[in-house]
Amino acid sequence: MNAISDIKIPGAKLLSSGKVREIFEADENHLLLVTTDRLSAFDVILPDPIPDKGKVLNQISLFWFEQTAGLIKNHIVSADVNEYPAPFKGDERLAGRSILVKKAKPLAIECIVRGYITGSGWKEYQASGSVCGIKLPAGLKESDKLPEPIFTPSTKAELGQHDENIDEVRAAELVGREVFDQVKTAALGIYKQAAEYALGKGIIIADTKFEFGMTDEGLILIDEVLTPDSSRFWPLSEYKPGQGQPSYDKQFVRDYLETLDWNKQAPGPKLPEDIIVKTRAKYVEAYEKLTAKAFA
Repeated sequence: MNAISDIKIPGAKLLSSGKVREIFEADENHLLLVTTDRLSAFDVILPDPIPDKGKVLNQISLFWFEQTAGLIKNHIVSADVNEYPAPFKGDERLAGRSILVKKAKPLAIECIVRGYITGSGWKEYQASGSVCGIKLPAGLKESDKLPEPIFTPSTKAELGQHDENIDEVRAAELVGREVFDQVKTAALGIYKQAAEYALGKGIIIADTKFEFGMTDEGLILIDEVLTPDSSRFWPLSEYKPGQGQPSYDKQFVRDYLETLDWNKQAPGPKLPEDIIVKTRAKYVEAYEKLTAKAFA
């Protein structure tokens, strides 16, 4: 299995290189997003890529963009390499792991929706009984389902830094009250629809992170949507409140890394072959369960 850690496209202008994605200028109004097989954990890019991970993430996003198009417009133009402009057109390395999208101005906040109490939300709840200023019922156990999904925005940190949970007032100050209300409604609506669908496929979407951007036509959904990198996916068949849950996402790698004597600073440790193989299988299984299609 071949993995793509980075991709060079002669004649193309690389605008940014993130933890997983390479963003190229396609033309004045469009970008080309390429999802590599890089894996990050604790905000550190690990030295070993996961074969096919980028294709899985890209195709899960495309699936959800299509599923949620009735709730909010998105940035997708095409995922067919033969429809891309030069110098990307027909480049088979991009097949399955790239999308041509409309340009948008990303909002200054991360839009997080939580349906279950876990991760940083669980830690905050234990300390204060609330998450991002939202008071929650007393007596919740780790991984409990919340009475209703909650919208818990955060700041956007630079690469290598950590996002900071913020309350609704601060988020509205950053993006404006009208836009904040729009993204809150959209994010909760998308999450509820997706979580209900996924549950029917045997997957709990515990929480997720959305990105929105502004265009001349208004607010649109951008970046990736409801992937194992932007969400926590738990197998319904193994769900047991009161503890951490097994998952389809990179939590599997995080759990392995927690057993090491590593300070969570770059450079990250190398991954054993069995962890790479099992992680790939987790991503592929999530895709196949959600879409009812065999991964190719």
